Amino acid sequence: MRFQRSLALVLPRMRNKFQSQALRYFSSLLESEQRSSFGIAFDIDGVILRGRDPIGGSPQAVRRLYKDSGKLNVPFLFLTNGGGVPESKRANELSEQLGVKILPSQVLQGHSPFKSLLKRYENQLIIAAGKGEPAVVMSEYGFKKVVSIDEYASLFENIDPLSEYKKWTTNQVLDRSVHPMNTVLRCDVTSEAVKAVFVVSDPVDWGRDIQKDHLTIQAAFPSNRLGMGAFRIALESVFNRVHHNPLEHVSFGKPNPVVFKNAEAMLRQLQVSYRSNNSKESGDSGLQSFKTLYMIGDNPSVDIKGARQAGHPWFSILTRTGVFRGKHNHAEFPADMVVDTVEEAVDYILERECVS
Repeated sequence: MRFQRSLALVLPRMRNKFQSQALRYFSSLLESEQRSSFGIAFDIDGVILRGRDPIGGSPQAVRRLYKDSGKLNVPFLFLTNGGGVPESKRANELSEQLGVKILPSQVLQGHSPFKSLLKRYENQLIIAAGKGEPAVVMSEYGFKKVVSIDEYASLFENIDPLSEYKKWTTNQVLDRSVHPMNTVLRCDVTSEAVKAVFVVSDPVDWGRDIQKDHLTIQAAFPSNRLGMGAFRIALESVFNRVHHNPLEHVSFGKPNPVVFKNAEAMLRQLQVSYRSNNSKESGDSGLQSFKTLYMIGDNPSVDIKGARQAGHPWFSILTRTGVFRGKHNHAEFPADMVVDTVEEAVDYILERECVS
């Protein structure tokens, strides 16, 4: 009888303890699922920045995705066809411009998919072309034999017939140089000795040729500028006139659906980090499928088309601060939502997802 009485006294306490633990577990799990079942991908030029200047309330919009403690509250990243610098450097620049801590893993540039080609080209001769620091980028990715287009041209005397005109001074103030890429790539960087050329600014890699078709971009200049798609068209036209066989190329960057798959994978990694910070007691791995991934962009033929081609769970939002300035939705590549600014887009997402 004593044993039965003591057991009767212990069981209610154990039951209450287990109930309390279970309640905390499932509450944490439910909160985690509700708050991290979506993610956001931002284009940069024309959405977050124009040149180096923030636009559309982007600093305020991005800050809303963090807790007061500075920890990530919503998984997000930047998905841009730009580049020319390592992701770590771009992350530092964005951190300064937006006033929050951006991680290198939150920056996917046009040339970021080149990392997946390391096994194939690691020990092959690679020519890295484009603005910025293309050779540095490729070396940081792990490619062993990388030279810039300038280094390649310097190995051959008179390879560039326009070299003497490519440096000049105006009014003793402006010192400008024209990159030799356009001339040298036309005919010379096409031999069997060169296994691949990677254009790392608005990316291209020739494998012979791996490229992206971003015809127009919104940069600091008020009017839209021609992007790497225009360069690809020009290069392909010249190459095909000079050689018997057409130029072989593989395109990376938006709107390629592979880029959006890669973004989803990176957002899932950020989601795991987010959930480890917010649901430590739940014991959940965080590897759940996203219900919605939002692509916020300014270019219908790149950002919106890419999200539409990628399909579920992507939801496209088109801003009017960049390439697109229309009053109504784009006719050929209509977005799921059209807004004026990125701040308005984030407001809509947080309200839709019931995140304060």
